[in-house]
Amino acid sequence: MIKVKGLQKSFRHQHGTQLIIDMEEWSAKSGDAIALLGPSGSGKSTFLHLLGGVLPIDEGILEVGGQSVSGMRESERDAYRARLVGYVFQDFYLMPSLTVRQNVELVLPRGLGKAERDGLLESWFERVGLLERMNQLPSKLSRGQQQRVAIIRAMINRPPLILADEPTGSLDWETAADIMGLLLDICAESGSTLVTVTHDRHLAELFKTKLDFASINQCLSVHQTGLTPIDSRISEAGGVRA
Repeated sequence: MIKVKGLQKSFRHQHGTQLIIDMEEWSAKSGDAIALLGPSGSGKSTFLHLLGGVLPIDEGILEVGGQSVSGMRESERDAYRARLVGYVFQDFYLMPSLTVRQNVELVLPRGLGKAERDGLLESWFERVGLLERMNQLPSKLSRGQQQRVAIIRAMINRPPLILADEPTGSLDWETAADIMGLLLDICAESGSTLVTVTHDRHLAELFKTKLDFASINQCLSVHQTGLTPIDSRISEAGGVRA
């Protein structure tokens, strides 16, 4: 599903250019669920943005679903992201003036008929336990419920790749565990590949594959971060939080 080779990304600042990501090789299979671990500032979120086509790649090869993301123009990356990628963020980015149903409707294909659209929305809101709340504004829902809506928005078109950037970072422990479990279950049901950035090693234990970014990003080292590589035999990949 994901192939990385010689991937590099740098950022410019007032003192010059800093290399943030330098990955020799990494791959993930369709349906993999990967918890990406590492300290803040190590580049995990930057790696997600490269996978999602939000940021351009400086050097190297990145393929997702057999499609080369390397060298894409911005408009091509936008189209790629719309077709293949679903995003779940720590902040839900729901439009406050729209109902949660309307927030999800914004991402649905225009060609859907009313009956098909209504049935699809109702089935998804029922799946996350919010069927009775779908016509309310986001402000009327708890933070955990708002994140469930954000998961629907990311998943409803069944993209093959789901990127989750600290999706439970602003939730209490019990709610965080419920949300992470829901995300894992839905991705498993749909066969989507899931790459999740998290600082919570307890939540990471829910994932079959756990990976410290320092084990595959040559910009970092175990000595610099104090991290111990986790399960690098299974997943040789990495990410960075910008």
